[in-house]
Amino acid sequence: MAALGERAEAYRSLRAEVERSILPLATSVDGRRFTLQASLDGLAFRVGGYVALEGDAGPALGQLRSLAMEQADLGELALGAESAGGIDVRARLPIRLARGEGTILDAGGEPFRDRVARPATDAEVRAWLEGVAPRRARLAVGRLSLSGEAAFQLDAGGFDRHTFLCGQSGSGKSYALGLILEQLLLETELRIVILDPNSDMVRLAEVRDGAEPSVAERWRERAVGVAVRAAGPAGADRLRLRFPELDQRAQGALLRLDPVADREEYAELAVLLARGSPAGLADLDSRPLQMRIANLAVDRLGVWARDDPGSVLDDVVDPAARCVVVDLGSLPTREEQALVAEAVLRRLWDRRAERRPVLVVVDEAHNVCPAAPEDALTALATEHAVRIAGEGRKFGIYMLVATQRPQKVHENVVSQCDNLILMRLNSSADAGFITARLGFAPPGLVALATDFRLGEALVAGKIGSHPAVIRFGSRVAQEGGGDVDAAWAVSAGAARG
Repeated sequence: MAALGERAEAYRSLRAEVERSILPLATSVDGRRFTLQASLDGLAFRVGGYVALEGDAGPALGQLRSLAMEQADLGELALGAESAGGIDVRARLPIRLARGEGTILDAGGEPFRDRVARPATDAEVRAWLEGVAPRRARLAVGRLSLSGEAAFQLDAGGFDRHTFLCGQSGSGKSYALGLILEQLLLETELRIVILDPNSDMVRLAEVRDGAEPSVAERWRERAVGVAVRAAGPAGADRLRLRFPELDQRAQGALLRLDPVADREEYAELAVLLARGSPAGLADLDSRPLQMRIANLAVDRLGVWARDDPGSVLDDVVDPAARCVVVDLGSLPTREEQALVAEAVLRRLWDRRAERRPVLVVVDEAHNVCPAAPEDALTALATEHAVRIAGEGRKFGIYMLVATQRPQKVHENVVSQCDNLILMRLNSSADAGFITARLGFAPPGLVALATDFRLGEALVAGKIGSHPAVIRFGSRVAQEGGGDVDAAWAVSAGAARG
């Protein structure tokens, strides 16, 4: 049996030697995509990473979209006869190797077989990125995570498509969103309207400590056009609405009037409106309606303009206002937040015929346009968001929808997005949802999102030269919001010391 043990050891050594000798070779049958084999020993290739495919005319640059261990059977191997019993010992020789698929970024070449593959150098990746840099405004947002220090820029023109940004709490989503908006304000003339439920963008006009001086100076010049509308004391900057600005459906929803179940009061409201727009809730000359207003405390909502002139709806369509931050987070009730979101989205849609390009940013979109609205006002806001997602582009209304909970956002909003910015996800189900709804995002790269670090993201769609895993860079403006200080986590002993 000792001889058999020696042969078994020889078998294992042979298998290891064969596995180490596997060459990193790539083959393409169409000149656009390639398959790759490589040894698992010292494996240097990574999903999302860049590959140089050697050829007679020089290396072509590719990107790996998937990579996994595979087992191949090389057939039966004779190990010889065992001396004691004359037994002919044979065994199959399965080996393990890495097998992957990718896209040739220098597309348009000829098919090839068994080209030697190697990880691309940073210089090769940078040279390719420079060659495909957009002719339109470039947004400097960070660097490639899988290629050293190569800078990555977004194509500003790609924001004429709807964009979906998602990531779990703590992934850096709000920071990344702020950085993208800063760059759009710095490098383009696109107007921006932000629905901000968490008050993350309320300090967008302020320069953060440590910002690079030349960029900070440019930002101060641009930030003059940033207007923040938040709940607070009376004044021109207060977030405010007027009841007559709402359409009848929104007024009915606010008063919890159902056109069928409350048909008499709903019809009475319609008659009063038909006589001429009332100046306010107090001018609805109807006892049943006044009782409903009092019982629901609608007249006591802090969002009403009262003696302040104008309203936030004037601001969001004012061509002189470069960026309007609608601070929904400053409103004390969910009802007021839904009311303002509905009114803003409706006003933007109602003015669509003006064809003035505007980017509508909907943060925490699972609250503004959820998959299953829980109240009439939110249902109306969702209806407007779905309509803008489906038809807004032809009128110059573009959406940037951000959320922590992708499956909770209305499907007809997500499915209309042609751009994806995907940060860390804790749920593989969320990754599957993204892959199913946004077919342009490579599944192998989407699957990486569960392991992303803070500030890492997959960028895919019209805003990028190719699907890329990046790390966002530094912002110039101050962040709003923020987490509660975790000083309580310091050990009691350290605190006493």
